[in-house]
Amino acid sequence: MKREDFINAKRIVFKFGTNVLRGDDGNVSLPRIYSFIEDVAALVHQGKEVIIVTSGAVGMGKKRLNLESTEGTALKQACAAIGQSKLMSIYENGFDTYNVVAAQILLTEDDFSLRKRYLSLRTTLNKLLELGVTPIINQNDTVSTIELDEMYADMQVCFSDNDKLSALVASELDADLLVILSDVNGLYDKNPKTNPDAKIIKEVKEVTDEICSLGSGASDGGRGGMATKLEAARMVTRFGGKVLIANGKEPFIIKKIFSGEEYGTMFLPQNEGLSDKKRWIGYATNIIGKIRVNNGAKNALVQNEKSLLPIGVVDVINEFKKGDVISILDEKGIEFARGIVNYDSEACKKVIGSHSNDILKILGFKNYDAIITRDNITIL
Repeated sequence: MKREDFINAKRIVFKFGTNVLRGDDGNVSLPRIYSFIEDVAALVHQGKEVIIVTSGAVGMGKKRLNLESTEGTALKQACAAIGQSKLMSIYENGFDTYNVVAAQILLTEDDFSLRKRYLSLRTTLNKLLELGVTPIINQNDTVSTIELDEMYADMQVCFSDNDKLSALVASELDADLLVILSDVNGLYDKNPKTNPDAKIIKEVKEVTDEICSLGSGASDGGRGGMATKLEAARMVTRFGGKVLIANGKEPFIIKKIFSGEEYGTMFLPQNEGLSDKKRWIGYATNIIGKIRVNNGAKNALVQNEKSLLPIGVVDVINEFKKGDVISILDEKGIEFARGIVNYDSEACKKVIGSHSNDILKILGFKNYDAIITRDNITIL
């Protein structure tokens, strides 16, 4: 794809990582942030709709308190509370200079996972963009502790870092382009830190498992890393969006990108045409409950787009309620789908391996023939 076609976007999500918002001394890099603001404001004045997903609150709070680390949930929350107001004041003052209105949005996992809150969030963000406002989104670390709390050890959260959050925002709001600015030039064919001959990959047609294997762990100071960025790219491109990973420390990087200069790695859109509801089921919910199915049921779901019947279920894992989104595992315990369940976990355990005609006799009631109907299943 030509770079001019790739950057042709009406709705754009920018993700600014912790390491691009601070200088080498660990302090916030005001010149770099104001450069981002100036270039984003120029895009807004061109008629583009822009959303920013920003990191940096915990780091700013940590620096303000002169701390060496933020180990421990309470300390991290305190740093987030101190740093968030400082971070937002920088964005608000900067955008005011260019006559752009900014709005603060702090999100937790439940804002996506609970469907009514998700729909309300989607409506609000769309209205802000309609009004020409630039939403500034961050994870609400002051109150969000799901990924840190042992009681949620079995939960698969919809996001635990801002890479995944930016992907959720981009995919659920039908953004044309997600730009992830980090401290790396893009995706390399091997780890550039240990392989001086590593070459940057300029274009990725599909984010396969092989591409994901090129990712590494978290970067210093952040919770993400190339691995989480690749997962974000896989999600967004699956729904028809484009993703660019580039180095945010390159001077005037946003202006250069939208002038057609070839920076970073482009990830091309796939477009599987999933409905908004199926996107939400597959990627925007917190998962605790799981059902393991046999190979026959897996083939029926994946190949023939059938409903999940009780005869194909071999195990029920953890507790869940009717209407919860649960994970569907194959015989090896590997997740391949998610769906909204028609029965709670206790009822599912009682009808394991049974025919649908026997549900009424076993339970004394019958809501559906299927454990999960096909319209409420998303194949991953």
